[in-house]
Amino acid sequence: MADNKPEKKFDRGTADIGNIVNLGHINVNISDQRPGTHYYVSGLGLTRDPYLNTGVRIMWVNVGMSQFHLPTGEPNLLRGTTGLVIPDRAALLARLAEVKPQLAGTKFAFRETNDGVETVCPWGNRITVHEPDPARFGRIALGMAYIVFDVRPGTAHRIARFYREVMGARTEMMENGVDRRSGPQARVEVGDKQYFYFRETDAPEIPYDRHHAQIYIANFSGPYRKLVELGLITVEFSEHEYRFQDIVDLDTREVLFTVEHEVRAQTHPMFGRPLVNRNPAQSNRDYKPGHDEMAWGLA
Repeated sequence: MADNKPEKKFDRGTADIGNIVNLGHINVNISDQRPGTHYYVSGLGLTRDPYLNTGVRIMWVNVGMSQFHLPTGEPNLLRGTTGLVIPDRAALLARLAEVKPQLAGTKFAFRETNDGVETVCPWGNRITVHEPDPARFGRIALGMAYIVFDVRPGTAHRIARFYREVMGARTEMMENGVDRRSGPQARVEVGDKQYFYFRETDAPEIPYDRHHAQIYIANFSGPYRKLVELGLITVEFSEHEYRFQDIVDLDTREVLFTVEHEVRAQTHPMFGRPLVNRNPAQSNRDYKPGHDEMAWGLA
């Protein structure tokens, strides 16, 4: 007997994410692993990677499917704001208040806003934490949702063109970005509901200090050839990775913004590596069997 149910229609375009498929990690130097542990692990409630880089020289901190890489060295300042998604705002605020005495004398600060919790790490990096919101952050219950980079006036649309034509990314121009602030900014898709925002500002540009962001891309060789033609490749790391720093105007070659991109192929051995994410609500005082781990995705 024929099935007369109407055929279900899907908008297949909603699953397109462009050539950049994941924001893997942000790398910033910190001067001391102890306040780093107080802030990233005890305060934010994230998880130190239990398998790799477990010594005191460098710490990897898991946040959903992404990471912070935190080598010991002269501290870096990311020129913008990192956006995280972490559930349970009240618990987050309580954890941040608890570590405040241990971080006295540093640049650590936090405040609650209507949109989330704005924090400053002990070395001055700005990290804003939002609660899960499917309309804004998709299925992310715990993860790295965005980086907002502060750029010079008149550069955002040219930065968008660079990512679109060189990196094969999906881009759009916006007047109001993820932080609700007005002004021209470019949004570049770097994963499933993960974005780079390049927000124009009149504030003086802070010198670049070699921090970096790591991305995975699907078409690995196409952007590489274009970057070589532009003379932008800075590191030939391995068969699975290369790096570049400058984002340029494709007509004039003017440098619009500088931040190192660690570009990895999907054939990189660490692509899709499962990351351990603990449930920060667990404690020895109120332990609940079977609740040690936290899922990075919404049900």
